[in-house]
Amino acid sequence: MLIYSMGVSADGFIADEQGGFDFTAPGDEQFRFQVAQIGRLGGYLMGRKLYQTMRVWETDDSLRTPGVATVFADTWAALPKVVFSHTLTSVEGNARLATGTVEEEIAAALASSPGDVSIGGADLAAEAIHLDLIDEYRLFRYPVVIGNGTRYWPPLERRMPLTLVGTRTFGGRVVYEEYRRLRYGVTPDSAAGPGPA
Repeated sequence: MLIYSMGVSADGFIADEQGGFDFTAPGDEQFRFQVAQIGRLGGYLMGRKLYQTMRVWETDDSLRTPGVATVFADTWAALPKVVFSHTLTSVEGNARLATGTVEEEIAAALASSPGDVSIGGADLAAEAIHLDLIDEYRLFRYPVVIGNGTRYWPPLERRMPLTLVGTRTFGGRVVYEEYRRLRYGVTPDSAAGPGPA
């Protein structure tokens, strides 16, 4: 299963006009939940900006504070990653540069992964959305209105039927929403599954 998971503002932006996403800092309970989700992944496909943003978890030892931060850093470092970039000539850690199309790399990642695969970065995810390759959408919705910036959802030329398979609230402020893509021959009941742990 291919998953697109990001923190978003109440009006659906993952970053403001300057690229800032400081409003998505998770509390402890939410951070543990997200670490558990990442720990179940078998791979991650990402754009250059997200790769460079997240690289700090593998290079900055000061982030390895006792507890969940260290667990996240170790989990993230061990996760196989495919990076899509027109400018990078190399990547580090457990990552490689994409050599195929988005569709080819997604198919390869899903075929070789022991678990689900996640995709991140607005432009990369938008391409996968337009190709209708994403199976599940996960949003951590924060109580702030941005007004403009980088959208979670790209403009679409057609409706995309979804079914809500899970929700959760963290700290009385962040609402987690989990949606499954409805495809031909799949009913909402059969798509729902057990929901998040």
